Amino acid sequence: MKKLLILFVLLTGIVRVSVGQADFRLESPEQKQARMKQWVDDRFGLFVHWGIYAVPARHEWVQNYESIPGEVYRKYFEHFDPDLYDPVIWAKEAKAAGMKYMVITTKHHDGFCLWDTEYTDFKATNTPAARDLIRPMVEAFRNEGIKVGFYYSLIDWNHPDFPLDKLHPMRNNTSAKEEVRKIENYQHYVKNQLTELLTEYGQIDQLFLDFSYPGDNGKGRDDWDSENLISLIRKLQPNIILNDRMDLDDKSYGWDYKSPEQFMPREWVSHQGELVPWETCQTFSGSWGYHRDENTWKSTNQLLVMLIETVSKGGNLLLNVGPTARGNFDDRAVERLRGMGDWMKYNQWAIYACTAAPDRFEKPENCLLTYNPEKNRLYIHVLEWPFKSLYLKNYKGKIKYAQLLHDGSEVRHSQVASHGSHTTETGGESDLILHIPVVKPGTGVPVIEIFLND
Repeated sequence: MKKLLILFVLLTGIVRVSVGQADFRLESPEQKQARMKQWVDDRFGLFVHWGIYAVPARHEWVQNYESIPGEVYRKYFEHFDPDLYDPVIWAKEAKAAGMKYMVITTKHHDGFCLWDTEYTDFKATNTPAARDLIRPMVEAFRNEGIKVGFYYSLIDWNHPDFPLDKLHPMRNNTSAKEEVRKIENYQHYVKNQLTELLTEYGQIDQLFLDFSYPGDNGKGRDDWDSENLISLIRKLQPNIILNDRMDLDDKSYGWDYKSPEQFMPREWVSHQGELVPWETCQTFSGSWGYHRDENTWKSTNQLLVMLIETVSKGGNLLLNVGPTARGNFDDRAVERLRGMGDWMKYNQWAIYACTAAPDRFEKPENCLLTYNPEKNRLYIHVLEWPFKSLYLKNYKGKIKYAQLLHDGSEVRHSQVASHGSHTTETGGESDLILHIPVVKPGTGVPVIEIFLND
């Protein structure tokens, strides 16, 4: 019955499309901004990379890196038994860290599916896990008030019709290259699976499709049938927020946000000269999936600065956890999530609904700025705590009141003296000094909240 429903969807494209509904291609910039406002305001989300690659625990691309044939890779499928999996715990850790949304890898490049799909046997219900692992996860995160997003790989090294391109683990296998593969069959497979994901789990707030690599022996819009695929996605979930990896960058309707990965943009991300919504996805270490022996883990302070810097440039941070093959979060991940949560408990006002500060506010030395336009408040994140004074250039007349955000204690300010002595600093007539404690507050990155004059 489910297959008949999905075939009906593919042929008619009428699920969730009311009579007279506007074509998604005609959405105005104002309509798009309104649709995305809550996601933008949330700023901080959890990425989860989880699959049978957690069993070898050597990176989620282990099949590619080690050119593992499907029949050999199968042993990880047969030993995937996450007996400690409790999505309620995952959701509570994410909420305590201050995360407002999550994105889970329903299927990664190896083709393994975490849900009970009807279109392949390479799924969680056929492993020792013996159950749909997505449904309880969706329920647990929603129960914590966290929005749910799905990651779905456009690549699939398990599918018999996915071509042996330059990224395929069997790209150098002569016998495998002799097989006849039809990309059209794979395109139908993708549409069928996305229809399952976007009709059987309620409202899905975000879809992260991964990824295009057009050019010589690669994959792009024609291979994915991206135009028809995005039409299907928008019909099934009209309000979903979609990333930019379908090779439709030249289409205003082809994506909602830019998704720089594993690097920090120098400034607010732009497209064709216009500032656009963006989200950077980052890992705790050098791997997305669980990697037992990977040791380049970022400190909690580095992660906090990453979050602050992202928001200071108008972006969102999607921070990844790779659960173990047993189904629990690595202790190192838990430690950092809780450390970020300790900071967010007292400083979240400087993150949620904030963005880059207007140009009229110059960034003090060793600081980052975020700004809440609705409250008209500026937040100074002090990365290196100075001695007694924080100098603000050209801030005269702009400050109504200032306080340390973590405890609400007043921070006095005064104009820089035009004529000083051996105990006072001189400066410009429009410069101010914030008189801060000698001892740095014990709150990771201290934040000074500035109530601005209208």
